[in-house]
Amino acid sequence: MRLRADLHTHTLASGHAYSTATELAVASADAGLELIAITDHGPACPGAPEQWYFWNLKVLPSVLNGVRILKGVEANPAETESGVDLPESILEQLDFVAVGFHPETGFDQRDRERNTEAILRAIESPYVDMITHPGNDHEFPLRLDEVVAAAVRRGVILELNDHTFAPTSCRAASNHREREFAEAALAAGAPIAVNSDAHFASQVGCVEAALAVAAEIGLSEERVINRSAAAVLEHLLARRPRPRLDHGGVWDTGRNGVA
Repeated sequence: MRLRADLHTHTLASGHAYSTATELAVASADAGLELIAITDHGPACPGAPEQWYFWNLKVLPSVLNGVRILKGVEANPAETESGVDLPESILEQLDFVAVGFHPETGFDQRDRERNTEAILRAIESPYVDMITHPGNDHEFPLRLDEVVAAAVRRGVILELNDHTFAPTSCRAASNHREREFAEAALAAGAPIAVNSDAHFASQVGCVEAALAVAAEIGLSEERVINRSAAAVLEHLLARRPRPRLDHGGVWDTGRNGVA
């Protein structure tokens, strides 16, 4: 399987990632990717940027070094009107909205009921496009069947996260659950993406461990949303308008790191 997009990447703005947007784009072009989503952590994460960072993402190029850049967020579930830690006035302007649980954001009690209710509330938002690393049962357990059913109903992508299968990952203790979510999503017909969760430029598009799991469970390329930029955009634009998708224009760094 050869995937041409990566829907889960982080820049140094996340506070614990180490590359710029330009460095991600250069690495993506080198890796043969057509599209990436920059999904820095939402404000509830320690060290993450504030709301204005996400509002101003419109200034990033829409195409950089030939790579389509989706300006987005990996938001955190929250007991707010929007269901996450950004208001709807900002979410509606973003090209891509992912949601996932992270430590120290208000859900550290391993409460399966509360976690499931929170993620279901996020899935119901018209602006949420993807749920990240749903199989983190060690830290943030979820009721699998209900989450998968809601994702199918709302057309929300469920992620098979490569970093979950890294020995150094804090999620490695429950990576079997990530596989179970992928199997259930495949059986139920939910949208699926296979992503890197890159926190450094050299990791963008590196999804070998997740692809090995995909092969084991029979997940074909045709079922993976991020198989190509065209497939990603078709899925996203069918769900809602993306008003700033092309606002950043087309740029080339000349490979010198300056856009």
